[in-house]
Amino acid sequence: MRILVLSFYYQPDLCAGSFRATSLIEQLKKYDDVEIEIVTTMPNRYASFSASANSFEQVGNVTLNRIDLPSHNSGMLDQIKSFTRFYIEAVKLTKDKEYDLVFATSSRLFTAFLGARLAKKKKLPLYLDIRDIFVDTIKDVLNPKVTFFAKPVLSLIESYTFKAANHINLVSKGFENYFIHRFKQAEFSYFTNGIDEEFLGLAVNDEDISEQQIILYAGNIGEGQGLHTILPELAKNLDETFKIDVIGDGGRKPILESTLLAIENVNVLPPVQRKELSDQYMNADVLFLHLNDYPAFEKVLPSKIFEYAATGKPILAGVSGYAAKFIADEVINAEVFHPGDAQGAIDALNKLKFVDTDRSEFIKRYTRTNIMQNMAESIINVGSKNNA
Repeated sequence: MRILVLSFYYQPDLCAGSFRATSLIEQLKKYDDVEIEIVTTMPNRYASFSASANSFEQVGNVTLNRIDLPSHNSGMLDQIKSFTRFYIEAVKLTKDKEYDLVFATSSRLFTAFLGARLAKKKKLPLYLDIRDIFVDTIKDVLNPKVTFFAKPVLSLIESYTFKAANHINLVSKGFENYFIHRFKQAEFSYFTNGIDEEFLGLAVNDEDISEQQIILYAGNIGEGQGLHTILPELAKNLDETFKIDVIGDGGRKPILESTLLAIENVNVLPPVQRKELSDQYMNADVLFLHLNDYPAFEKVLPSKIFEYAATGKPILAGVSGYAAKFIADEVINAEVFHPGDAQGAIDALNKLKFVDTDRSEFIKRYTRTNIMQNMAESIINVGSKNNA
């Protein structure tokens, strides 16, 4: 069986999509009768982080093509240019090749659309892995005037894309109602994000090396996270025994930094490699998570929850909807507050126990390797039906 894998992000890029796709390939390549061709991009997630990677690699039954993109800073026009280049080059790369299945993992719809176009053209089954509901999200994060003109077009693209799918995996159960009534032709599964090996078995740092307790946020700094809506007010109201460290980059980093100019207890630091990131987690006293107060984000399940929970550290999460319910039901010693509510964050912080928490049951349930093993089997089954 020959599988075409489309993922805008792949190792060594630093983002949830990259970690997920990379882990899945590690499982798929174990099948002796499977050949995998990956079409992805050169590392591009953050302008401030660069990593070397080859444009072409072939190891065993895996062929990897990385497409070079124009430099960008996460703005909407930059993203459009990048996706356009990815789309055009991916079509060229796959034009005269034969496959048995097209698999696409996508958060912003267009990688999924590319998968639908290629699957239709080559008359192949399509397996989509959906990490976000793009059309549902844009009404909250884009200018209303832009949304007015863009949403009808994007809705048509969405309909075309998902109606082409034989199987749709949703990383969040919160997406279920949006999809199952619209796209009844597809089979559905719910393989979530999970905990990567880098965050398993981390040693607790018993040495108190800081005079202040550290609240750490690590990840994207974008409109979706809305850090600029919560951190300035939260920082002002924190007890002097706390400080906040922010590790990451993204489109809203300049805005965040401008809101923190007169605030001394917040440090904004550049992205780091995952090994260093795990060390930062274990040096922190509380791990912080936040999503902007938009209706669309009530459906999502941030991947950051899983690696945070694996550390055993207390978790302070500004989320609502499905993510809030998931944390309440699944994660011990984690407190939730409503997004953007600084006083609610202080109240939640005061409820946390500043101890290492045994979350072994959670880790067992959500280890990425186990989840991706099951997902790989699901993908093979969809491809096998076509070859039967």
